[in-house]
Amino acid sequence: MTIAGTPPAAGLAERVADAVLAVPDVAGLHGGAFGEIATYLPGRRIEGIRIGSDLCAVHIVARYPADLPAVAEAVRARVAPMVAMPVQVTIEDLHTGENHRPGEKPRPGDNPCPGDNTEAAP
Repeated sequence: MTIAGTPPAAGLAERVADAVLAVPDVAGLHGGAFGEIATYLPGRRIEGIRIGSDLCAVHIVARYPADLPAVAEAVRARVAPMVAMPVQVTIEDLHTGENHRPGEKPRPGDNPCPGDNTEAAP
């Protein structure tokens, strides 16, 4: 379904995002260090997917442990038939916890950054 006035790339970006998130070892999409990897749509954006005229960039968070080259290849294999251009997959981060997906608020007691001691030292 396409909203009137929405560029055709909008529907494609949504389908690509859905296909990427269906890969078992993909925990989520990642917008890049400054949120620059995104498809901008009226009133919203799809982070982690940028479809240009000559390249489809897909930035993901992979589940750990995983065979990272295999995860990237699985993403590429799902997306390539959908776009008529090369697909570049970048693994931006690793998700090590089982408790929440990227972008979700951690539950009380969860430490989203293992090794990060946010409490003041005595």
